[in-house]
Amino acid sequence: MEYRNLGNSGLKVPVLSLGTGTFGGTNEFFQRWGQTDEKEAARFIDICLERGINFFDTANVYSIGDSEIVLGKALKGKRDKSIISTKATFQMGEHPNEKGSSRHHLMNALDDSLKRLNTDYIDLYLMHGFDKNTPIEETLRTLDNMVKSGKVRYIGCSNFASWQLMKSLSISEKLNLEKYVVYQGYYSLIGRDYEQELMPLLEDQDMGLMVWSPLGWGRLTGKIKRGVEMKDGRIKSGGDVGAPPVENEFLFNIVEVLEKISNETRKSIPQIAINWLLQNKTVSNIVIGARNEEQLLSNIESVGWNISEKHLNQLNEVSKQTPIYPHWVGNR
Repeated sequence: MEYRNLGNSGLKVPVLSLGTGTFGGTNEFFQRWGQTDEKEAARFIDICLERGINFFDTANVYSIGDSEIVLGKALKGKRDKSIISTKATFQMGEHPNEKGSSRHHLMNALDDSLKRLNTDYIDLYLMHGFDKNTPIEETLRTLDNMVKSGKVRYIGCSNFASWQLMKSLSISEKLNLEKYVVYQGYYSLIGRDYEQELMPLLEDQDMGLMVWSPLGWGRLTGKIKRGVEMKDGRIKSGGDVGAPPVENEFLFNIVEVLEKISNETRKSIPQIAINWLLQNKTVSNIVIGARNEEQLLSNIESVGWNISEKHLNQLNEVSKQTPIYPHWVGNR
């Protein structure tokens, strides 16, 4: 297993981590992702640890806490061998203070996550989204205190716009507070928006990317292709709610190139799509998911090899996107 630094920290992490959005599956939205119980989750973790993957990603909002509970139980006796990341910001209850990045909510959210995960500390604590209603300084001072208390070791953020991330980094530097070391964001062959503003920012600030949904909400598995009726599964059941729209022709063209490369390399379409991401030097880690053991083992085989330059160029060409303003200025 290849290891890389987690952003600009000194922490070494495997290039793959196991996402636990399928753990629990106890509410309507996350049932579509999966319903991995404690026994199956423990098996997944054993498979990962045996193959050098000791990084497990969750969030308090996943099944409204049940994903953390299942992960905590599955890691019993293995916590010292593991790296855990969890997140807070999104709505956890009906009260107005049960969401956001205020000091009040974050301190309660962290303590709740620690209890559910049955641990004394979180290796990486991520703001799941930007809270426009809370002063950035309040959020960063709270996170700084969490690190000083020993309850959190590193901090990061997810789903921020580039200006929101840069402003946060600037405030941390100005006030000598803990800084976000890694950004967790969406990036895939059908979603390369990251490259236009966020990637140059991460390069400039020496940060790293944790990729979520590397297969584009399951649309890069090879099951969706031109002229083929969609099979029953997560996407057909509505599991891609919230996913950005993708033109069918754009998706079909990419899948056809992936299929061609798959035939030439004897690697699966998902493996190639994940390996393509690893060729980007800003990527610290890719969060993979799995609904069953077969999917997990297949996704793990995405590492330990590199696609050729020829295949890399083919994928870059078929998946290229028109730059947004002002990035097309000077590139005509």
